[in-house]
Amino acid sequence: MGGKFIVFEGVEGCGKTSQIQLCCQWLESLGMSVVMTREPGGTELGLQLRRLLLEKAEDKPIAEVTELLLYAADRSQHVEQELKPHLAAGKYILCDRYTDSTIAYQGYGRGLSLKLIEQLNSIATSGLQSDLTIWLDVDVEVGLARKRLNEAGLDRIEQETIAFHRRVQQGYAELATSHPARIVRIDGNLKQEAVHQVIQKIWRDRFPS
Repeated sequence: MGGKFIVFEGVEGCGKTSQIQLCCQWLESLGMSVVMTREPGGTELGLQLRRLLLEKAEDKPIAEVTELLLYAADRSQHVEQELKPHLAAGKYILCDRYTDSTIAYQGYGRGLSLKLIEQLNSIATSGLQSDLTIWLDVDVEVGLARKRLNEAGLDRIEQETIAFHRRVQQGYAELATSHPARIVRIDGNLKQEAVHQVIQKIWRDRFPS
């Protein structure tokens, strides 16, 4: 595949969306063909699944394994419909969340089997991994405070307990330790422009051409 697949990860309010937009603008200014996408919701089917996954339903909560399978379905469609074709066309993909989110949220956060999640991720991705994953590491309390400040309302995942979000953060820390060649940690507590400058440096180091 001729393109590059870059994933942005982190807890709620870590600044992924803003950094993806800044990175896209920077790469396009260099003449690169860039695609911005996200999980869940990177396809038409994914948009419907995103609504089901993130809308709060007090009377009929989604079962944990059902949630996991819905994320896997979204990913499978995303890989086949969007990621593989864009990479084959030589484009640079900037993706908001991918497989590490499922491990962190459903594995560490929910406590579901990491082996099961690994198997589902393998099926859903057909083995497609990111060329680089940028982990924006921010304090859980800081991230949630940002969400409450900037959003009209918190979605189903954002409304989880602080203990849940701390387990998710632990998951990202352990993933970064286990996959140092793929996952790069950036201090998400820094100013937005400072984070962007770090991302630019990482990009130049990883993809000098």
